Amino acid sequence: MNLFQRISVTATLAAAFFSIPALAQKVETDYDHSAHFSEYHTYSWGQVHATDPLFEGRIRDAVDRDLQSKGWQQVPSGGDATLTAVAVRKDEAEYNTFYNGLGPGWGWRGWGGGGMATTTVEHVPIGTLVVDIYDSSSKHLVWRGMAHDQLSDKPEKNTQKLQKAVDKLFDKFPPKSSR
Repeated sequence: MNLFQRISVTATLAAAFFSIPALAQKVETDYDHSAHFSEYHTYSWGQVHATDPLFEGRIRDAVDRDLQSKGWQQVPSGGDATLTAVAVRKDEAEYNTFYNGLGPGWGWRGWGGGGMATTTVEHVPIGTLVVDIYDSSSKHLVWRGMAHDQLSDKPEKNTQKLQKAVDKLFDKFPPKSSR
């Protein structure tokens, strides 16, 4: 393997290695610091919407599992809190540039010719889940969780990613009130 091939392979491996964290699931939560989460014991579902309607029930099931493990009880209506969820899918453009050798013109002074660059565009499906919790009596938002992840073409994998995202969202739930 000549020097230029080694540089090309090293650059490709480095690009692959440094792109791995970009594919990791990103989860964010925020809440009303004046809310008294210890007062919430029951919840009811408001609207749940997903780009894929089959995931609406999966979202409810995943959130129900996590909230019930925290001691909250789901009731058909009139809960202390009301939950809503939205899951959307969008395609994000990812640009990859590959260099075909550096050519004979590469030197200490910079680019001198030779070699070729090829850029390809790949559309990567990204899923976003937003779960909101409202105080049922005041109708004020008291908690929001958002998760973003690259989607698979396999529904089973996306269901696993959904459960993992919900688990991460509710990992430190309920937040400690500041009052």
